[in-house]
Amino acid sequence: MPYAKTPDDVSLYYEEAGQGTPIIFVHEFGGDHRSWEPQMRHFARRHRVITYGARGYPPSDVPKDVNAYSQMKAVEDIVAVLDHLKIERAHVVGLSMGGFATLHLGLRAPERALSLTVAGAGYGAEKAFEDYFRDVSNEVAAQFEKQGAKEFAKIYSLGASRVQFQNKDPRGWQEFATQLGQHDSVGSANTMRGVQARRPSLYDLEAEIAKVKVPTLVVVGDEDDHCLQPGIFLKKTMPACGLAVLPKTGHTLNLEEPEQFNRLVGEFVAQVEAGAWGPRDPRAMPSQIMKTD
Repeated sequence: MPYAKTPDDVSLYYEEAGQGTPIIFVHEFGGDHRSWEPQMRHFARRHRVITYGARGYPPSDVPKDVNAYSQMKAVEDIVAVLDHLKIERAHVVGLSMGGFATLHLGLRAPERALSLTVAGAGYGAEKAFEDYFRDVSNEVAAQFEKQGAKEFAKIYSLGASRVQFQNKDPRGWQEFATQLGQHDSVGSANTMRGVQARRPSLYDLEAEIAKVKVPTLVVVGDEDDHCLQPGIFLKKTMPACGLAVLPKTGHTLNLEEPEQFNRLVGEFVAQVEAGAWGPRDPRAMPSQIMKTD
């Protein structure tokens, strides 16, 4: 099985397919490397595509120490996979936890990214819910430890932004829920405590985010309530950012609406590679309603 080594000696399992400009997919908390299968199959037709398991997600290593998990280590893990594959720059596509890692890569190592697709990123960002998010993250971690992934997945997979997936695609949702139940309980608990509960609010990083010049696509579902406003914030803050909102859609974007997601990302990547995705035209002033002179 193929593995990449991180600077702190964690082995990360990865898969790759296809040829062309590389695209690396970074999964969410509730998913793993398998969550990107619809994208791997679609984009491998024209690109070299890579998916990998984050630390804590077998067959990647599962460090037992919670301090081995953090937002910065999630960024370093993307870089470690790219380095192992001798890829200097790639289009980086992340969902939720992976979307945060993708955005933070743009902050910490923008030279490694051809573009950033930040999907379903926003939980814990809203200042009004910051304390609640931290508390509920720690409670989720405790439930993974107490019940185990197989049992707690039955609850977690029916969250307010997951039922849209279940309603549209019961078989797809069941596959997601089954795979969630196969996760390592310690890895899930440590990820929730070390990454989710400790990451900074996006709003606290506004000055840094405003300096990210990498072409960026933000994608959110209109029923993924705690990602909508953060998505608009990113659109307004990042110089070369576009925003796509998928109707009647929840959090599991790439699996819930794979055709729409693939089309959006494919068009975005094509525009970036054509040099046609630039910063916002300065004439498009947010303060202007109608031009009079």
